[in-house]
Amino acid sequence: MKSYLFVTLFFYLQLLVKGDIHIPTTLEGPFKPVTVPLDKSFRGNAVDLPDTDPRLQRPVRGFQPEQISASLSTTHDSVWISWITGEYQIGDNIKPLNPKSVASIVRYGRLRFRLSNKAQGYSLIYNQLYPFQGLQNYTSGIIHHVRLTGLKPSRVYFYRCGDPSKPAAMSDTYYFKTMPASGPKNYPTRIALVGDLGLTYNTTSTISHLISNNPDLILLVGDVTYANLYLTNGTGSDCYSCSFSDTPIHETYQPRWDYWGRYMGPLISKVPIMVVEGNHEIEQQVENQTFVAYSSRFAFPSRESGSTSTSYYSFNAGGIHFVMLGAYIAYNKSSEQYKWLERDLANVDRKVTPWLVATWHAPWYSTYKAHYREVECMRVAMEELLYNYRVDVVFNGHVHAYERSNRVYNYTLDPCGTLYITIGDGGN
Repeated sequence: MKSYLFVTLFFYLQLLVKGDIHIPTTLEGPFKPVTVPLDKSFRGNAVDLPDTDPRLQRPVRGFQPEQISASLSTTHDSVWISWITGEYQIGDNIKPLNPKSVASIVRYGRLRFRLSNKAQGYSLIYNQLYPFQGLQNYTSGIIHHVRLTGLKPSRVYFYRCGDPSKPAAMSDTYYFKTMPASGPKNYPTRIALVGDLGLTYNTTSTISHLISNNPDLILLVGDVTYANLYLTNGTGSDCYSCSFSDTPIHETYQPRWDYWGRYMGPLISKVPIMVVEGNHEIEQQVENQTFVAYSSRFAFPSRESGSTSTSYYSFNAGGIHFVMLGAYIAYNKSSEQYKWLERDLANVDRKVTPWLVATWHAPWYSTYKAHYREVECMRVAMEELLYNYRVDVVFNGHVHAYERSNRVYNYTLDPCGTLYITIGDGGN
């Protein structure tokens, strides 16, 4: 059977080389949209996991790390490890924890019981403040980010994080696998891409499916927790059209971020996750501050990729160069994001990373009426730049459905255009 399969495959490849087999492209159709009716056996409403779900409870005590996650730097030889120590506080009179009260240390190595390497990082807290009567303020636990360096490609590393100088302040032993070295023949075995994940019963189905497929890397294209669909007292709604009473500023319930970190921890402590902003991460607060929770809780390779913002950055995963963009900050040609993107694309060597993939939250091309041309100004500003550098594929979320386009540029079929895939049906 194996020899028969080999002969058949060899014959097929020979025909390909000779040009005797025609490989169709998306430019040949279908030109009439292909749709699939809603399967009503699926859960139609995205119902949030309740605060009382055991998977959302704090699993540790004292300064023992929780909400542990891994994320990539720009290349295979560096990885970020993040975690939280101490408990968040919420209420009127809250006293923030002191980030200097506990160290940010990661011990790591190739062998589980010989973690001979040590890296030290930095820590911070963030506040979500509402200076209006009746609204409850929030201050986070201590958030730690540590960058590990000197890593070999496609290798498993074990690690523990925390403060070794304090009793019971180190984590259990976890592991992650580094990306392949950049090169035209080196690729991660499997990459999981998901958008609009949230923390619902649908989310649990998505994550179970994702875990069963054993990915090497996860990309989350915005809308992480939907904490902004709640009031500061934890009252929320399972719908988008929910109408809250008028308040001086749009409220959020920040503990949903902690719940999300706890639920996702068993997965993202070993599979690196890369995140880009969505509209539900804006979370405006006093002095017009935005994206505070998003920017504080995740580690981003912004500085390593020449960016000055957590909203846009880039990295390599084997032979793929990923560009992560912000749809909710300035993107016109005079903006810092546009100038950075121009520099980043100009530095891509397609002989080293043949694939060029971009992601941002809201799609440029979509047939969904409610979000149709919602970020048209971003498309007008940036599409020509992406076209000139021949971006292969773009992944978006925002629209809670799956949709894939033909190769297109400026609403016209184009063999050099980009293929757009919407994946905003991750959980919410």
